[in-house]
Amino acid sequence: MNRIIWISLLISIFFGCSSNAKFKTKGVSKNHLNQRYGKSEVYETKVKKGDEFYFVCSYYGKKFHGRQTANGEIFDMNKLTCAHKTLPFNTKLEVTNEDNGKSVIVRVNDRGPFVKGRDLDLSQAAAIEIGLIPYGVKKMKIRVLEE
Repeated sequence: MNRIIWISLLISIFFGCSSNAKFKTKGVSKNHLNQRYGKSEVYETKVKKGDEFYFVCSYYGKKFHGRQTANGEIFDMNKLTCAHKTLPFNTKLEVTNEDNGKSVIVRVNDRGPFVKGRDLDLSQAAAIEIGLIPYGVKKMKIRVLEE
C-alpha cells in the first residue's frame, strides 16, 4: 500500500511541474518547433539589412511539398522561399551563385537544413533560378535585404 502512495505522489509531482507555456514565433509555438525538429530551444539570429555571408546551400522540393513549414505556412516548392536554422521568419535574402552571376530573392519561412555542414535550404524553384540543381550543394553569397 505504501508503494502505491509513493508512485501516485511521484506521478502527481511530475505532471504538476510540467508547463504549458509557449514561445510564439509568428503564430507557431516553440513546442511545435521542438516536436518537429527535436530541438530543445529555438534561437533567432539578429541580422540587419546589408549583412553579407557565404552559406553552404542545398535545396528541397517534392518530399516536403504540401507539408507545413516551421512558421505554419504550407511549403510550396514552386515559390521562392528558404529554410535557415536561426534567421528570423520573413527575412528576405538575396542568394547569388557567383559562378554564373545569377541571383534570386527568397524569404525565410522554415527551419533547417538539419544536415551537418549546410546553412540554407532553398526551395526547388529558387535552386533552379540560380543554377544550384546540378550541384545539389554549393557555397553561395547571401545578402540580407529585409530583416
